[in-house]
Amino acid sequence: MSDSNQFDVFTGHLGHLTPSQYTALQSFRESLEKGHLYFPSTDGLPASHDDTTLLRFLRARGFDPRAAYTQFAAAQAWKRQHDVERLYTTSDPIELKDSRRFYPRWTGRRDKNGLPVFVYKISSLGTMQKELNAVPAEKRYKLSSKSPVRIALYEYLTRFTLPLCSSLPHKDATTPISSTISIIDLKDVSFGTVWNLRSHLQEASRLATANYPETLGMIVIVNSPSFFPTIWTWLKGWFDEGTQKKIYVLGKEPGQRLREIVDAKHLPREYGGELDWTFEDEPLLDEATAQVIDEVPPGPVVFVDGVVLHASQLESNKLNN
Repeated sequence: MSDSNQFDVFTGHLGHLTPSQYTALQSFRESLEKGHLYFPSTDGLPASHDDTTLLRFLRARGFDPRAAYTQFAAAQAWKRQHDVERLYTTSDPIELKDSRRFYPRWTGRRDKNGLPVFVYKISSLGTMQKELNAVPAEKRYKLSSKSPVRIALYEYLTRFTLPLCSSLPHKDATTPISSTISIIDLKDVSFGTVWNLRSHLQEASRLATANYPETLGMIVIVNSPSFFPTIWTWLKGWFDEGTQKKIYVLGKEPGQRLREIVDAKHLPREYGGELDWTFEDEPLLDEATAQVIDEVPPGPVVFVDGVVLHASQLESNKLNN
């Protein structure tokens, strides 16, 4: 575990690339185009994937274009296998909104770098254990008309929340926001609760690491119980080495350290801030965000060029151009 002050969240991002990293990006883009996995901008249409997305895969593989190509190809195959585009565009907004109870929730605020601040209160999951276990693993992993789950939420994150935050004023306006900060709250969590939730948590970690790499910019664990060192030995195995370096464990009173990362007015009160927001609440938008959108739509939506669109509209616009 590292000191959070030593971690630069924009290292390896657009506007912060070393010459060798930029060369790796060019090589990666060219190899993907040759493999018919990437199509450049043409006839007024955007490229199939922006550089922000390509850089997430490169950072995940230490800027090794060959390794990044292998992971990117596997992720694209996975998306085709699960028909992710259709599953997202046809998901039910109400069910998508309801499923957020099982996953990190956006506070509606951002940290000092502009990354959206999420909170994951594990004790809340304990009270939902029976309901969570009633959903078959295949349905939790996939998205169906009856069970919107983590795939849709990651699509929502990468296609709506992060592009929205990129459009808002932040520390380096030339650098798109492509990751989050997540506060993982272990208050009132027993060893048994963590053990019973291990499959659910491991599935979520595996999905993010393989198919949505580098969307976790920083993980801050607060209110860790006395048994945390024991469970950490197997928890950290769910994350790759790069993600492990972004995980910071704070004590019972994390406010002072968290306020170094998030302004007090944007940090929930229970973590030492001034924001009246709890895990059960919908996002409480800051002034800058509220000027762009009135409220956070339940989905499935995308944020493109300052406009909120239903995901199916974006595909329709591509076909009409």
